[in-house]
Amino acid sequence: MLMRTDPFQEMDRLTRQLFGEPQPGTWSRPVAMPLDAYRAGDEYIVAFDLPGVAPESIDVDIERNVLTVKAERRPLDLGDDAQMQASERPLGVFSRQLILSDVLDSERIRAGYDNGVLVLRIPVTERARPRKVTVAVNADEPTAINA
Repeated sequence: MLMRTDPFQEMDRLTRQLFGEPQPGTWSRPVAMPLDAYRAGDEYIVAFDLPGVAPESIDVDIERNVLTVKAERRPLDLGDDAQMQASERPLGVFSRQLILSDVLDSERIRAGYDNGVLVLRIPVTERARPRKVTVAVNADEPTAINA
């Protein structure tokens, strides 16, 4: 078993409490969520890690070319007789913004959420897809050349 220790983590938490600074992940200061982004064929795929987030708390917005993903993880309802022994998972609001280029079709984005991963599929516009250009060698003989 691997264990990660951070002797300054508790001191940092206490200092933030003492000076009234918000903890990372609180509702007043969003925390960024990790993501993977890649191109597969004629679409870009962006996967956000959101474990433990209820699907109804996920909000995906697009304004102009800015894609904003927000999600919220609420504290567990432990009941009156339970005592928290360790609390390391961030709570509160998670937020991430991506600037989409003009070659992406923001009108046809599809989103799915499964096993704590939000996956967005963003198609590439027609004008940005690879295509062949016909070049006429003589006025009568068109020849295809890869562009």
